[in-house]
Amino acid sequence: MPKIFVTRKILEAGIKKLQNAGYEVEVNPEDRVLTKDELIKQVKQVKPDAVLALLTDKLDAEVFEAAAGVKIFANMAVGFDNVDVAAAKKAGIMVANTPGVLTDTVAEHTFALMLAIAHRVSEGDRFARAGKYHGWEPMMLLGTDLSQKVVGILGLGRIGSRVVHHAAKGFDARVIYYDVKRNEDFEKEIGAEFRATPEEVLKEADFVSIHVPLLSQTRHLINAERLKLMKPTAYLINTSRGPVVDEKALAEALKNGIIKGAALDVFENEPAIEPELLKLENIILTPHIASATEETRAKMAELAAENIIAALSGKEPPNLVK
Repeated sequence: MPKIFVTRKILEAGIKKLQNAGYEVEVNPEDRVLTKDELIKQVKQVKPDAVLALLTDKLDAEVFEAAAGVKIFANMAVGFDNVDVAAAKKAGIMVANTPGVLTDTVAEHTFALMLAIAHRVSEGDRFARAGKYHGWEPMMLLGTDLSQKVVGILGLGRIGSRVVHHAAKGFDARVIYYDVKRNEDFEKEIGAEFRATPEEVLKEADFVSIHVPLLSQTRHLINAERLKLMKPTAYLINTSRGPVVDEKALAEALKNGIIKGAALDVFENEPAIEPELLKLENIILTPHIASATEETRAKMAELAAENIIAALSGKEPPNLVK
């Protein structure tokens, strides 16, 4: 009976799909991230045919070298910057991911952050809990409208496109975007406007939402120099990958009024967060939960399982990373 090792507890939907396919499933008994040495030890002991991994697992040449007999590492995430894909290919191991199923959920969380920072929801919550609310006041905690503002998107992939749709159709926003590939059909459909550089988006937008993958060229895409291009009334939202934003530069920009506010779901050195950001009122921080709904995490687990089932059946996984 083929054996599957799951690196951390996930929703039962994925486990059951694997078990129903006739596989023996062994889940890491400790509900925490395994160190690389621990992961290597587990893989050697379990001797699985496939591994269902998470974005917190660092999968490199050493791991693949230890994974004798493993046909596929199915990453339960849309991104795969935690995986050395070239090393996996060299070892003859397939890598798969789970794109698509989390698009709507992450787009919703992006808007939750956008609205919350603009309307000072977290500040208001802290204010009320601290007993500072003594009645309605005309000047208390004034925020910013999102409707009919300029929303700038960096990265027009699945999630970025959905955020554009919500902004244009739900909030009558004027949308501008930057992407390495222009999509004129999408522009006509939604009314979005292409900009040739990130700098142009940063200069014009009232809200900037980041949806780029983590690549060498996107690391610190948002740095001190680019933050200075933004309006002092603008907000920055990041639900993509933490290292896309220079957190120290962002903290300085928020402290000095370079921009009005920010909202982050991802961080440069997770799970650590830049200490200066933690001191600020004009930022919202959520702990990498943009895809964290019961429905979506179940779909992600099932899709990871489907990638494994296909690979062990001699077929190409539906979401093979090539």
